[in-house]
Amino acid sequence: MLVTIDHWLSNVHRKLSMNCDDRPEDARISLVVIHSISLPAGEYGTGLVPTFFCNELDLEDHPHLQSLKGVRVAPHLYITRRGMVTQFVPFNLRAWHAGVSSFGPQSACNDFSIGVELEGTDRSSYTNSQYRKLCSILTALMVKYPSISLGRIVGHKEIAPLRKEDPGAGFEWKRMYAGVVRQSDGTASSQ
Repeated sequence: MLVTIDHWLSNVHRKLSMNCDDRPEDARISLVVIHSISLPAGEYGTGLVPTFFCNELDLEDHPHLQSLKGVRVAPHLYITRRGMVTQFVPFNLRAWHAGVSSFGPQSACNDFSIGVELEGTDRSSYTNSQYRKLCSILTALMVKYPSISLGRIVGHKEIAPLRKEDPGAGFEWKRMYAGVVRQSDGTASSQ
């Protein structure tokens, strides 16, 4: 997997969201934020998440999702439980995924981050397929955007601790780090 010259991942489904805008001119992509989502909460494979990110969710058909009325968000990427990836926003644009946030002294994380949503909840574990795909994606992002390092891959909770819990206690950080290191070593040795 690689990031193309136009800032899209190769070999993934593309579904353009309008929930994005230009990054500030001086912004350097240097952070990845991992989120979790399911719609309705705890239900997987409903197909509602991509429609939500593209402002196509009909709340009249889904009254239990009324709290989402007027919400306009999108990550750059979404990984289903089966490891299928959809990209909604090219990486050079600012996706609206982090909300009010800060990382170290920097606020407004959307300005300099890439958002990755995993299908899940902050109380669930994640699938082998999701870890494999996530590690491959993170490796590709670190190659394309060298300001991203392992220490700059965080959960939503780390940048918005009073508001968010995702990806939650079920996310295996050590497993993810080890997978990225393994893939990075493979990428380096094949070049």
